[in-house]
Amino acid sequence: MTALTEPAEAETEPDAAARPGLIREFLLVAGLFLVYKLGRQLATGHTLRAFHNAHHVWDLERSLHLPRETAVQSALLHSDTLVHVANTYYATVHFPATLAFLVWLYLRRPAHYVWARRVLAAVTAAALVLPFTFPLAPPRMLAGTGLVDTARIYGPSVYGPPAHDHLSNQFAAMPSLHFGWALMVAIGLITATRSRWRWLWLLHPLLTLLVIVGTANHYWLDALAATAMLGLALALLRPPHRTTTQVGRGPGRIVPRQRVLAGAAR
Repeated sequence: MTALTEPAEAETEPDAAARPGLIREFLLVAGLFLVYKLGRQLATGHTLRAFHNAHHVWDLERSLHLPRETAVQSALLHSDTLVHVANTYYATVHFPATLAFLVWLYLRRPAHYVWARRVLAAVTAAALVLPFTFPLAPPRMLAGTGLVDTARIYGPSVYGPPAHDHLSNQFAAMPSLHFGWALMVAIGLITATRSRWRWLWLLHPLLTLLVIVGTANHYWLDALAATAMLGLALALLRPPHRTTTQVGRGPGRIVPRQRVLAGAAR
């Protein structure tokens, strides 16, 4: 996170005032990941409803004229290497990328770190409600769609057979926190930095979207649901504001801009 995150101008933040204690934040972030994993496991045991809802979601997407997930998967299946890379991205990037994002903000943009952590916590908490009220089987389990379970066939796979997988709830496809967290990573870095290249971080959620759909782990509507939840969280939890001041020191001389962060409340 250098060329895409370092601003063209020097920026400073009141670290002492904005950065919360390391031990407390470690426990909070670890708790967030733990709740994410354990919360979904609690919403198991709704297999029939999950498949019933899956057929409704598939039919709704067709009525909305959304592109078929099979189109993305067909592109992946043209190359064994490509589909393997997609499966690997799905299995390995989600948690490390989000953690790296939080660590970088904590060290370099502490007030933005507090904001991002709150947004991620809010989205994750809201997302854990849906598996209880709307269990949903992923498209890779839905017969008659033409989709295949790419992770099972080509590897690597993070899931075992649903009946014996006690580490995750595979019937919690909606919303896609893979996409929701990836989108927040991009938005957070774009908001916290001033580099001319920072908009390239949008490639992360775009690639994540193509991966989750192409591997048949999520529907398009799963990503739309995550986007709506994230949008609501961002509307309620506003990022810190930056103001720019310039001070002249004689005719034609201007001190380099210093960005002052306001509202760095914890």
